[in-house]
Amino acid sequence: MTAKTPEQSKTTMTDLVLPSETNPLNNLFGGELLARMDRAASIAARRHSRRIVVTASVNHVAFNRSVPLGSVVTIEAKVSRAFKTSMEVFLDVWIEDRESGERTQANEAIYTFVAVDETGRPVSIPELTPETSLEKTRFDGALRRKQLSLVLAGKMKANDATELKALFE
Repeated sequence: MTAKTPEQSKTTMTDLVLPSETNPLNNLFGGELLARMDRAASIAARRHSRRIVVTASVNHVAFNRSVPLGSVVTIEAKVSRAFKTSMEVFLDVWIEDRESGERTQANEAIYTFVAVDETGRPVSIPELTPETSLEKTRFDGALRRKQLSLVLAGKMKANDATELKALFE
């Protein structure tokens, strides 16, 4: 399999926040944003793997800013690291000022997907070669995040988490 770049998986979804999608404060429901992010991330993961993908976990979500009714919301998703059958997808959520058009980052998230065959069995995926400094930073951090998740889930011993140990040496 030929390695791919994060740019090859890039997925951009832009939509408007409608009244039926808001809470009593007229801000986008968090669950609605999670669903939108899941769709964008799944497309990015599928573009990287060219396989059926399933959401394995939502590793991190930061609701840093509310997203008001009427906002134009853009979600950008890219695979940040590929492992044997799984891949981490990093998402950035932007809102656009109605008058100036200026974009502000509102939220971010990290999802993990697994590529599967038609029977649901995990399948191997291409490696990822980061190009930009941001892509390299996210790529390097992905292994630490994966090891932390495995340690917390009891699937890896802390002593075996080499990337995490390196942070404290």
